[in-house]
Amino acid sequence: MATLLLVDDDTELTALLREFLEGDGFDVAIAADGESGVRAALGKPPDLVVLDVMLPGLNGFEVLRRIRERSPVPVVMLTARGEPVDRIVGLELGADDYLPKPFNPRELAARARAVLRRARGSAGARGGIVAVGDLEIDSGTRRVQRGGERVELTSTEFSILETLAREAGSVVRRDTLFRDVLGKRPSAFDRSLDMHVSNLRRKLGPLPDGGERIATVRGVGYQYVRAGA
Repeated sequence: MATLLLVDDDTELTALLREFLEGDGFDVAIAADGESGVRAALGKPPDLVVLDVMLPGLNGFEVLRRIRERSPVPVVMLTARGEPVDRIVGLELGADDYLPKPFNPRELAARARAVLRRARGSAGARGGIVAVGDLEIDSGTRRVQRGGERVELTSTEFSILETLAREAGSVVRRDTLFRDVLGKRPSAFDRSLDMHVSNLRRKLGPLPDGGERIATVRGVGYQYVRAGA
């Protein structure tokens, strides 16, 4: 049974979500403010955190920042509908996915399971080591090293990078990444994939020769570049 920490101060909503999610096979804990959310997420880490942006005391962004300083636990942000900036900021800070309010509890359960599959490595079930130039990915332990140094990634960032690295030198289509990695249909207005790739570029840096590590092929997708290609 997956453990899920729900950080939200809306008591009526959290009661409804807890009832639904527990009936759907999750073990649910609740934190009603940012400080207790940080403590719960870092004390005995759950399998997944569902984190509202609007919280008393520490807001959701600050909670996420503090969690990411110490833990790669998967996080789904709950954002206000019509506030795309909230989604962008959340993804930049390391959220794995987001869901705008109001939402159907079934969609939250589906998103949660998709993020958990990525975190548990089902996307990289082939296992083994993927090595491309100075990059080494261990699919079994989900560790990434660049030039011998550890690079900390979220579960979603890891899965995207592994998919691109396995196809290094070839273009991986956007719709493939949306379907196979993010677990949802592509949308012209959904920038989550682009934000995850932007985070990967920032964390990995350029290739040793200074060239671009992950190239955008406009209108098609992304390519992990082989050095010297």
